[in-house]
Amino acid sequence: MLLWFVIAYLALSIAIGLYAATRVHNARDYIVAGRNLPFAVVLAMVFATWFGAETVLGISATFLEEGFHGLISDPLGASLCLVLFGLIFARPLYRMNLLTLGDFFRHRYNPTIEMVLSICIVISYLGWVGAQMTALGVVFNALTDGAISQTQGTLIGALVVLVYTIFGGMWSVAWTTFVQMIVIVIGLFLVALYAGDLAGGLAPVVDKAAAEGKLEWLPERNWLSIFTWISALITMALGSIPQQDVFQRVNSSKNEFVAVWATTLGGICYFLFAAVPLFIAYSATVIDPQLVQTFLDQDSQLILPLFVTTHMPLWLQIVFFGALLSVIMSTASGTLLAPSVTFTENILKSTWPTLTDRQLLLATRLTVVAFTLIVLVYALWSNDSIHGMVEKAYRVTLAGAFVPLVAGIFWKRANSLGATFSVILGIGTWLFGELVLPESEIEPQIYGFLASIVGMVTGTLLGPKDPHLPKRTRQHNAASATHHVASRR
Repeated sequence: MLLWFVIAYLALSIAIGLYAATRVHNARDYIVAGRNLPFAVVLAMVFATWFGAETVLGISATFLEEGFHGLISDPLGASLCLVLFGLIFARPLYRMNLLTLGDFFRHRYNPTIEMVLSICIVISYLGWVGAQMTALGVVFNALTDGAISQTQGTLIGALVVLVYTIFGGMWSVAWTTFVQMIVIVIGLFLVALYAGDLAGGLAPVVDKAAAEGKLEWLPERNWLSIFTWISALITMALGSIPQQDVFQRVNSSKNEFVAVWATTLGGICYFLFAAVPLFIAYSATVIDPQLVQTFLDQDSQLILPLFVTTHMPLWLQIVFFGALLSVIMSTASGTLLAPSVTFTENILKSTWPTLTDRQLLLATRLTVVAFTLIVLVYALWSNDSIHGMVEKAYRVTLAGAFVPLVAGIFWKRANSLGATFSVILGIGTWLFGELVLPESEIEPQIYGFLASIVGMVTGTLLGPKDPHLPKRTRQHNAASATHHVASRR
């Protein structure tokens, strides 16, 4: 019966997504929903940017093993990313009225920088989308008590997400996410209340976590631990800022106020609500410590779904798995769309500039299919946990894309030579570290990030000053940006 309720929920999600697809009339509708989304919908989408498989299954499993100390990147770094994007980056980027971050790199620097950084952005999504697909496999495996394998579950879930994403684009992402976020908030709160009752209340769970050292955020007081802690934080907080899915959600807002404050509030809500699945998972250590210990040694990602199926009534199981599928599908749909849009707009169009709007729309949909297949291969072959996939996703964008983005927005003198040096040194240093120093106590992307800063400053100071830059930077208005995008079409 539980499985049939879940199937009905999946069918409803597809129906909502396909209905939203009726509003897609051109590529702009497909990519940014006509820039017409209200505050509540944008808030839900931004919240869903991170509240996916990683939050419910990934960080809850990590919390059971390592406590808060293992969650520096997510939720702390992830929520910080959204708040920073809302307060600092949303306003100037929204005013430029572009479709992708790749458009920004072309507009601010040159087509070569656009191409290279767009490729980096696309690659970074392998880990993030792969984590969602892996989680779908975990859910279907738990739902059927092993009758559906994790591999089969991954394939089934990917097909469902693909169906409504390929037709409706951002409109489907927006409206399915809005409905799914309502299910998430209500569902997880109800499950948390029931788990708290079984555990004897909030206090016993919190006291047990504190006694076992699970509530410690800060690192040990030595330079290596502190540097490692900071590295994990900035990899997620800064490395995920130059990401198309965050930009695309913000850029779909109907006005600048919505773009700034829905994003900021979404980041705060994410940080606060991420505590709910952590509480549910840790309450399992009070209620059924044997189950927790058994699966800590096998697959800690199964603890939360198995705890729900073995200790909660059917109606709460339906609520939980409906909420869980909601978070995964809402995140997966948006993160499937983002790299596909980046590829067609900034890589395909650069090599085939005569594409019509209809051809661009078709190419984007075909790319969604192709990227789904690539991600499935990665997810099925990877040995990383859900949390591990996400942590690796943003290394390349921290090393290569963050500094050119910040300098391009806030440093008038930044030029193409500086961006070129930044990308070459940043990505080159990161790759060298990954290949030659994989066991280094300092993560390779941090070396790449520092090298990227050096490259930007050095290249900008050595290179010629762009005589048109001050005027172009002062304008930064929708009219000039719209003309620029139109000229590409």
